[in-house]
Amino acid sequence: MPTEILMPALSPTMEEGTLAKWLVKEGDTVNSGDVMCEIETDKATMEFEAVDEGTIGKILIAEGTEGVKVNSPIAVLLEEGESADDIGEVSAPSAPASANAAPAEPSDQTAPAGGYGRGETEATAAPAAPQGKDGGRIFASPLARRIAADKGLDLAQIKGSGPHGRIVKADVEGLSKSDTPAKTAEAPAGGAPKAASAAPTGLSTDTVLKMYEGRDYEEITLDGMRKTIAARLTEAKQTIPHFYLRRDIHLDALMAFRAQLNKQLEPRGVKLSVNDFIIKACALALQQVPEANAVWAGDRMLKLTPSDVAVAVAIEGGLFTPVLKDAETKSLSALSAEMKDLAARARDRKLAPHEYQGGSFAISNLGMFGIDNFDAVINPPHGAILAVGAGVKKPVVNAEGEVGVATVMSVTLSVDHRVIDGALGATLLQAIKDNLEAPLTMLA
Repeated sequence: MPTEILMPALSPTMEEGTLAKWLVKEGDTVNSGDVMCEIETDKATMEFEAVDEGTIGKILIAEGTEGVKVNSPIAVLLEEGESADDIGEVSAPSAPASANAAPAEPSDQTAPAGGYGRGETEATAAPAAPQGKDGGRIFASPLARRIAADKGLDLAQIKGSGPHGRIVKADVEGLSKSDTPAKTAEAPAGGAPKAASAAPTGLSTDTVLKMYEGRDYEEITLDGMRKTIAARLTEAKQTIPHFYLRRDIHLDALMAFRAQLNKQLEPRGVKLSVNDFIIKACALALQQVPEANAVWAGDRMLKLTPSDVAVAVAIEGGLFTPVLKDAETKSLSALSAEMKDLAARARDRKLAPHEYQGGSFAISNLGMFGIDNFDAVINPPHGAILAVGAGVKKPVVNAEGEVGVATVMSVTLSVDHRVIDGALGATLLQAIKDNLEAPLTMLA
């Protein structure tokens, strides 16, 4: 039976994408792992690989098509012995893909679960297929049916995350008989909260256009990245109870230590930035205050063991937050090299989703732009974000009561009060401050 190739979910928040380019044509033979097309998401252009072997029988979506919904058919794959005449046997989905269907796991970007789907014909081939609560047929892969039968699970009570709500292996393999439908729907394995649509501002497009009638302006169409940033930050400010903690950090010891290290590292071509020290300080602070190394997951919190620190990188038209995983275990030079690589590929939009998703904590540094201090918006599901200002010379009073001059950097910790309470946030910020003001201890 011909197989429909579906638009894959290349990230947990992807709902649609642009089919940028086909790398195969009708009649071409493909094997598992062959790159078939390039797909543009809101963040990057990614290659989509075949997960089965066969012949491209028909291309349904032309290259350059924008707004292709996840799980909608983009091509038809023929098996050995089949021809284009057999394509008519593939049934169209009886209903559009559910808006709440869980996307593919980010750990399997090139071959997301459910990336290929058969038409209704295959599902109806099993005479004993279970019925849903409303009497409709339940669509599930044969493997998912077998696992469910072995565990005594009722498929009618399980929400599928595959194409068009199809139940796949990932939906059933972690369940037991006592699990509820809510658990299946709310916590897909490896998933992340879906970005909500941006809420109305109170002024419609027509109203705003009328306000500026007769004025000279350029209308800028929102691209996918800008739409996603607007939606996620609107969601963050509306749903996350932010509170803010501020501290001044003295940098003179760090600046002297950095200069000494850079001189010694010069033969290796390594030059450490202040930001590298900030990343290390935050990573270690999350280990020193492990209760703060947590994220909000809807109806629970996840307390992370490693320090996975995200760092905001400005690019044309938006920003990325690549994640440095296990940052507490890496040397300053390793963090520096990894950050430079991630930032360069972020600006070229060449990051894979697993490189900018996840983490429990983020850093946003605007000091290089001369900003003294600011408040950053938490990037869900993170528990906190550190906003870093510029290091500037200021008069200070030392421990002996004498007035002197010191290089002072102002930082603000934005905290999700659902995850981190005030005293815990203050303890975390104190640990960050201590690490930066005594940089030698970060090498101990």
